[in-house]
Amino acid sequence: MSIGFFDSGVGGLTVLKQFRNLLPSEDCLYFGDTKNMPYGEKSEKELIEFADRIFKFFEQKQVKAVVMACNTTSAVTYEKLKEKYNFKIYPIIQSVTKLLASKPVKRIGILATHATINSHAYKNGIHSYNPEMEVVEIACPGWVKIVENGLENNKQSLCEIKNKLGEMLSFNPEKIVLACTHYPYLLPQLSMFADRSLFIDPSKAFAEFIKEDLQKSGMLSDSKSEGLEEFFVSASPENFKSAASIFYNISTKPVLVDLNTPDMLQPL
Repeated sequence: MSIGFFDSGVGGLTVLKQFRNLLPSEDCLYFGDTKNMPYGEKSEKELIEFADRIFKFFEQKQVKAVVMACNTTSAVTYEKLKEKYNFKIYPIIQSVTKLLASKPVKRIGILATHATINSHAYKNGIHSYNPEMEVVEIACPGWVKIVENGLENNKQSLCEIKNKLGEMLSFNPEKIVLACTHYPYLLPQLSMFADRSLFIDPSKAFAEFIKEDLQKSGMLSDSKSEGLEEFFVSASPENFKSAASIFYNISTKPVLVDLNTPDMLQPL
């Protein structure tokens, strides 16, 4: 049985890549909801609807687990949907906040989408383990589109990145969490304005958490061969493949799927 991963676009591939490095024999399905991207500006009702349809798609694919490789949906929809499906669900925020709370720092910064920041999921999660840690949250709503459209070295984009980072740096954080799976794509640009060691990409710790939990649950594949990969999108397969190429090699064209049809397994 496969493990499903999803995000609004290519951002969740940062998690998939880390996971594949740890568990190359697992079969993986990835769904990019490119039709509804970006998630960060959507309402709670819309996000629940999108996530529910994707869960239904994975249910039809008979996966053994689903990885919410998206901070926004983890923040807004996980608690609403976690009891609705029989497969195991791994939300990125709830899985990594304990680790972040254990960092030997007094002040930590969170850069994320509006929806994630407004939910205070990172702050609340960290404070549940370490109420003394100061958490500074700043929304960077334009950064997802910068990544998805390959505009990271555009002059206007660099200005936007610099301004948002400058706003965060004014609080003197000891570490900054890139709390959207798209944001690690911008590390080369962020490193122009601050030391790279300042930034935390949660995807590695998240992948390690999933591996440990699958082991404890006896759900790891016993295959000795390399696992299969399949990619699905709700719109623009070619654009998805092109945007993904800066970080992850997708050898075949992603399959276009209509999540509004009863039989989601029938490709368009």
